[in-house]
Amino acid sequence: MVRTAGRFALGGIRELGEFTGFLVSSTFCYLRQRKRMEKWLRAVHEMGVRCLPIILFVGLFTGLVLGLQGYYTLVKFGSESALGAAVSLILIRELGPVLAALMIVGKAGSALASELGIQRNDEQIDALQTMGIQPSGFLVGPRLLAALFCFPALTAVFDLLGIFGGYLTGSVLLNVDAGVYWARVFESVQPKDVTGGFVKALTFGVITIGICSYRGYNTHRKASAPGVRGVSESATRAVVWSSISILAADYVITSFFL
Repeated sequence: MVRTAGRFALGGIRELGEFTGFLVSSTFCYLRQRKRMEKWLRAVHEMGVRCLPIILFVGLFTGLVLGLQGYYTLVKFGSESALGAAVSLILIRELGPVLAALMIVGKAGSALASELGIQRNDEQIDALQTMGIQPSGFLVGPRLLAALFCFPALTAVFDLLGIFGGYLTGSVLLNVDAGVYWARVFESVQPKDVTGGFVKALTFGVITIGICSYRGYNTHRKASAPGVRGVSESATRAVVWSSISILAADYVITSFFL
């Protein structure tokens, strides 16, 4: 039992070191390439623009549900006027960064892992190495730096739509005074709340896109089966581990910002 636990711990440490080295190497290799802005803009389009519709949709309905549940909870204590504060703080501090990151991982992260896995199986990554191009910097670096922009931007959009959704439920449907709702929103939200949400978004972006890239890039070594089945396994594990890392990182960051 002791040997098994030690083997598991050493394997985890080795995996973490390899993952960290992969992220650092990909970033620095990308910074040494030409046409960096063009690659970065393409990555922003793939990760940000294509994920915007689902962020708008989920953000709005999250706010609608929060407004509904929050109203029927607060009305029991005669505090329905605090609905704006409750919806805005829950979204900005917790649900906004977490749900936005999960949506991006489900759409862009899984696609990234599958794309890199297919390129590995088709030997396109080996071809880049043959031509003297660093594959991790060419394929992964732009995505990592694009995540630093896309995750906070989409989180901000998610928060705004969610707060607006809470207004639609609370003020339009349940007759909470609109002026009171927005006044409580502006009174309750502090700069540290917004900062904490953006710190979470940045952290989630680096960790999740890093995990998806790492799994797809190393499909030939990490998957238990070759070919298409290995690519499917890599994409599935990338999404699962990214989702777990989002929740774990959320707890750690929240414990520091409270």
